[in-house]
Amino acid sequence: MKNNIVETLMGAIVLAIAGSFLYFAFSHANVSANGGKNYIVKFDKVDGLSVGGDVKISGIKVGTITGQHLDKETFQAVVDISIDPGIILSESTFAKITSEGLLGGNYLVLDPGDDEDEILEEGDEITNTQGAVDFLGLLDKFAGSDKSDAK
Repeated sequence: MKNNIVETLMGAIVLAIAGSFLYFAFSHANVSANGGKNYIVKFDKVDGLSVGGDVKISGIKVGTITGQHLDKETFQAVVDISIDPGIILSESTFAKITSEGLLGGNYLVLDPGDDEDEILEEGDEITNTQGAVDFLGLLDKFAGSDKSDAK
């Protein structure tokens, strides 16, 4: 009987520690979309971009990619983003997909436009975009151009 009480107490302690660890991890991971402004960005290609990825301005994380889907009419990739509500974007804001390095993943970079332009409201589309660059395609073209020059 005494062993059952000790085992029950130890199990409760382990569960409490695991719960506090999960609370700490989620509260410090910036995974929630708490009050961010939502925008839509359309690209021709989003290779390597994933939901939960970073949205950065000047190298500083200001938001998160919250969703992706295909526009069935235009066949463009539609990316939903949520950014810090304190950041004001104008219509001339430029969005592009950039690589973290040769082996790193991709993230979304926003280059805010002029303050004199009209301000984007929540839910608006950022229209100035540049999709992901296909490095393997570029390498293949570079290697292939060497063969055609040899003839």
